[in-house]
Formats: sequence, structure tokens, C-alpha cells
Amino acid sequence: MIVLSGGDVVLPDRILRPGTVVLEGDRIVDVAEGARRAGGSDRHIDLHQHLVVPGFIDVHVHGVEGTDTLDSETAVRTIAARLPRFGVTAFCPTSLACSPRVLQRLLMSIRQARTNASGAARVLPAHLESNFISPEYKGAQPLECLRLPHGKVEGDFSGADILDVIAAARTEVGIVTIAPELDGAIDVIRDLASHGHHISLGHSGASYEDALAAISAGARQATHLFNRMTPLNHRQPGLAAAVLERDEITTEVVCDAVHVHPSMVRLALTAKTPSRFMAITDGTAGSGMPRGTQTAIGGRRITVGDIASLDDGTIAGSVLTMDQAFAKLVTVMGVSVLDAATVCATTPARALGLKDTGFLGKGAIADLAVLDYDFRVTHTFIGGNLVEPSRTV
Repeated sequence: MIVLSGGDVVLPDRILRPGTVVLEGDRIVDVAEGARRAGGSDRHIDLHQHLVVPGFIDVHVHGVEGTDTLDSETAVRTIAARLPRFGVTAFCPTSLACSPRVLQRLLMSIRQARTNASGAARVLPAHLESNFISPEYKGAQPLECLRLPHGKVEGDFSGADILDVIAAARTEVGIVTIAPELDGAIDVIRDLASHGHHISLGHSGASYEDALAAISAGARQATHLFNRMTPLNHRQPGLAAAVLERDEITTEVVCDAVHVHPSMVRLALTAKTPSRFMAITDGTAGSGMPRGTQTAIGGRRITVGDIASLDDGTIAGSVLTMDQAFAKLVTVMGVSVLDAATVCATTPARALGLKDTGFLGKGAIADLAVLDYDFRVTHTFIGGNLVEPSRTV
């Protein structure tokens, strides 16, 4: 057994100050108030002046430390190996709109990484920030890869070709981002939802009514709320208002204090509550890299600054990591540690239907992160194994 003792243990409803978490195999077998020593052959780790939180789950991340999900067949495995140092214990590899060939390669690489992920973050089914988004709200998405779901062949492929790739790899596709105002989108939302995919609304100029139709068809998530969608307007409320209003929808928010102003993060948290709010990074290959670094997303060059940007200045995602998102929620947005843990771990787990994970409690899977009070990750445990060794602090 491993005894993690003396840290402030963040439970779903309270914080034990101090507390003890006991791991045996891949499970948490005890959580108790107070610090205690290990007995016999048990391993003891003293975590005084540290926070013990459920491992972070990032449902929207394109890359980290110089690697993008679309780089190669081994990119997902590389990303999985690098994320634990930021407290991430599970993630959805996220794609840009791409060709059927590239999408198929990504999904095959996810399948391989999920069967051989020892010593790395758990690889969850993909988040396809897909071909079925609005050209007007595409952001850094490649225009040449956007399609209508049942439109004609353009270039080398059609929207139907993309749907065929998804159909051939159901278990590797988790979230699909769709703009519901596109011709044929509602039917595709209904079909994909019926096959168990999580439909997320985003990169969209949808009206409020379009959004409600998509929710009725089975959409249950929203992609990076406020970004790449019509802004809130008191006469034309649009997609953002529908997301904030409807309890069926769990929304992502990029928590870097750049993509979304802290006041709007607080507004979204108030409207959705932490149980319907997922902190994401929308991280790129520039995440974890020094300012001025040049790397790529979907094969196009990006430069690291406060955000990741294309050569023409278009925002191409963030340079955020999940430990930084947690820190900014607490120190910049004024969110409690309890709620920050909820939106960085518990809510994503619930939204994706993951069992026995996303929280600290007896019987839960032993995926957890330990942070000092400068919010630096010192330990990451995945399935009860210490993946990221202790750092010098």
C-alpha cells in the first residue's frame, strides 16, 4: 500500500486539513481525516503543505511540448507520456478538421495508445473538432477541410467520407464538435448521438433556436464557450445563451484568462454551476514551451505567446496546461479549491460517463495529483502508480 499523509485532501464535498489517502493496487482503499504513518512494508509519502486532488481530465487538448496530435502515428502516445507532469491523468486527443486519411491515422493511433499506455496519462476517445463547423467561425481551422455533413465531394473527399471514418472507429471517437446551423447538421447530431458519441456545439453562428433544435436532437456539450461563436446579445441571444440556460448542456471553458475574461468565467460558473462546467486547456504543441517558440498545429506554424497564434495572427488555441488552469481558476478567477477540482476533474469524468474516477473517495480509481501551494505538480498517480516523480520544490 501507499500512504499519502498530511496533505489537504480535496473530497467532492469538503477538504480534509490534513488528511490521508491510502492506495492499494489501482484503487483508493481509504480516505481519512488526519495524518498517519504507514505500517509494515507500506510506503509512506509525507504531503504536508500540499494539496491532493483528483487527477485532471482534459477533454480538449491538441498537443503539448512540441507535439501535435496530427503530427504522426506516435504523436498521441508521446503526448500521453508528457501530460502527467502537469497533473493530467486522462485526456481526449483533439483534432482539427482534416482529411479522412489523416483522421483515420489519428483514430488508429488512439486505439494503439489506449492498449499500451503504461506510465502515461489515460488516452480517452478522441475529441473531433470536426469538419462540420461554420466557415465564418472556423478560427484557425483549415477552410479547405470544412464540409457539409452530406454535401458534395470537394477536393478529395466529402462530408460523408468523414462520417464513414467515424462509423468505422466508433470506440475511438468520444466528442464531436458540430455547428448546428449547417445544412444536414441536426440529422447528423441525432445519428451520432444515437451511436453514443458526445455532441458538442461550437465554431458556430447558430441562433438560439438552432441551438435548441440541436439540444433536442441530442447535443449535450459546448466547445470552448464564448470563443468562435456569436457573442451574447439581449435581442439575439444565440448559442452562448442557450448553453448557459439549458441544464442538458455541459460546457467547456478555456481557463487561461486570455481566451475568456475572468468575469465571464465567473458568469459561466454561476449560470452552469461547477457540475456543468469543464475547465479545458485547448492546449497546442506550444503548451509548456517558452515564449517565442515556433511549433505547429495540423501542420501549420504557430508561435507561442500568451496564446498560440498562426503567422497571420489568428488565435490557434492556447499554451495552457491543466495545472496552470487550476491555478488561474483559484488565483485569478477567485474560484474555491473545491470547485476548481470539480471543474478540472469531476465534471469532465461525469460528462464522459467515466466510472469510479474524477474524485477522491474509497473505491475510486487511484488517479490523483499532488500540488504544492504554488500550484506546481509534485506527484501524479495513475492507477495507483507514481508516474511523475517528485520534483525539487
